[in-house]
Amino acid sequence: MLSYFIRSLLLSLCLLPLLSSTASAGEPPIYVSFFNKVAVSGYDPVAYFTEQKAVKGDAKFKTTYKDVQWHFSSAENRDRFLANPEKYAPQYGGYCAWAVSQGDTASADPQRWKIVDGKLYLNYDADVQKKWEAGMSAFIKTADQNWPAVLGK
Repeated sequence: MLSYFIRSLLLSLCLLPLLSSTASAGEPPIYVSFFNKVAVSGYDPVAYFTEQKAVKGDAKFKTTYKDVQWHFSSAENRDRFLANPEKYAPQYGGYCAWAVSQGDTASADPQRWKIVDGKLYLNYDADVQKKWEAGMSAFIKTADQNWPAVLGK
């Protein structure tokens, strides 16, 4: 029993550097939650443009883009996305736009969004969105300069 414990402990210690190097490799290019692994937390990115609101997607209308699953509220929206994903995908991989403007990454709440010049931006929460809206043009310019280098932090 003790030797099993010692072997397990040694194996764990040997694997620890591998886990650490993976964690420090940076963020993935498209934000997905640890719990659902779906872009935009499962919300339909096309609906922001067509319905001007956040609409929860349905797994029966899904696709994979940039190695991430995306959900849509209809087959029509899925097909629109597939025809031009760069038009509908949120900027900065769906990370909080304000955080990217600050040189960092953070998750985003799909209920906190804004379309600016035909591009979808998401924010972390209502307070962050207020900050974002107070200086959007400057924040977008800075975030564009920071992206995608912030993924490597």
